[in-house]
Amino acid sequence: MRKPLRVTVATLAAATTLIALTSCGRSDDAPAEDMSAAPVAEGEATGTITVWAMGTEGEKLGEFADAFSAENPDATVEVTAIPWDAAHDKIATAIAADQTPDVSMVGTTWMGEFASTGALDPTPDTIDGTSFFPGAWGTTIVNDVAYGMPWYVETRVLYTNTAAAEAAGVSPSPATWDDLKTSTAAIQAAGADYGITLQAGQQGAWQTFMPFAWQAGAQILDDEGNITLDTPEVVDALTYYQSFFTDGVAPVDVPVGTLESSLIAGEFGAMVSGPWHIGILEEAGYADFTLSPLPAGEQLASFIGGSNLAVFKNAENRDGAWKFIEWLSQPDTQAAWYEATSDLPSVPEAWETGTLATDPQLAIFGTQLETAVAPPSIPNWEQIATVIDTELEKVTRSGLDPQEAATAIQQQAEAIGTGL
Repeated sequence: MRKPLRVTVATLAAATTLIALTSCGRSDDAPAEDMSAAPVAEGEATGTITVWAMGTEGEKLGEFADAFSAENPDATVEVTAIPWDAAHDKIATAIAADQTPDVSMVGTTWMGEFASTGALDPTPDTIDGTSFFPGAWGTTIVNDVAYGMPWYVETRVLYTNTAAAEAAGVSPSPATWDDLKTSTAAIQAAGADYGITLQAGQQGAWQTFMPFAWQAGAQILDDEGNITLDTPEVVDALTYYQSFFTDGVAPVDVPVGTLESSLIAGEFGAMVSGPWHIGILEEAGYADFTLSPLPAGEQLASFIGGSNLAVFKNAENRDGAWKFIEWLSQPDTQAAWYEATSDLPSVPEAWETGTLATDPQLAIFGTQLETAVAPPSIPNWEQIATVIDTELEKVTRSGLDPQEAATAIQQQAEAIGTGL
């Protein structure tokens, strides 16, 4: 279950490279007026299907795809493994040079950027969007058009030191914002250094903060596509988030490498993290933790990340590529892929059998995924996310007024624009 912060890694790569595809020679290929998907030929797949994949997926997909080739004897899947930290640049360069493979993994926060170049093929109706978690399917949508398929997902839940909660006489599974404030304060009062740890800022902090904004009812874009990051709901979330720091319940600094040991030692009572931390904690010999969905504000919500698979418009084997992706979207295939890699399935039906159906800890993630939210697939999201990270750090470390922070986020985000 150990998982590196792949989405965060993807975000870092995009944010640091800043290759602007609009300057890569493909800006003239922006999506045309007719973005309907072409049909996929019936029958078995044939020919060679070239795929780029990152991380563990790049290492294991080739062997896993042997099962696809067994069902499609005239088709061969050739997987090229690519490091996450080079993936964004490599895909961008390939698009600019029209040297793309048939299929590539694409970080969910990259979809808007790459789709807006016109390089991605719209998803055909052989891929049923209703079969996926809504938040996951939403990461494929750019300007109301679906590109690709959500392959695997991850989301964030609350990890609580069970013993610390018991010592404080509170539930390790707070259900509401008030419950979370009460329980974390009680855990601290009972002897922990801090009741909870939350990202105080720096790159990727938006992934911890935005769930609170979504829980408050905030949206990043309204129905007309306007940026809405200074609404009362965003201010409420910033105020709530800030209170953990101003009350001294959350630390502004967590030394690198001490997150897990501090939770295990009861130095802080809770943290927000993804499924990879189950394996990390268990490998450290620690099992006395309780997982629960993030508490509700006006509604339940968390962040959903993961990775998608997309087919390029200039794919040499388009039909084979979509048939391969359609096979990877099947519940049985997704369940088998989980057993091979611990990647959480993007298809709810895959959670109904095997370990995914019987492991109570995994079930928490399955429940959280039902209400998890992704940022909109807009080309400039990475730049806007950086603004949120920066202003959030001012809120937590310098006491910046939440309304002023929201106004600053809105003004900078509007200046950046969505890129659509």
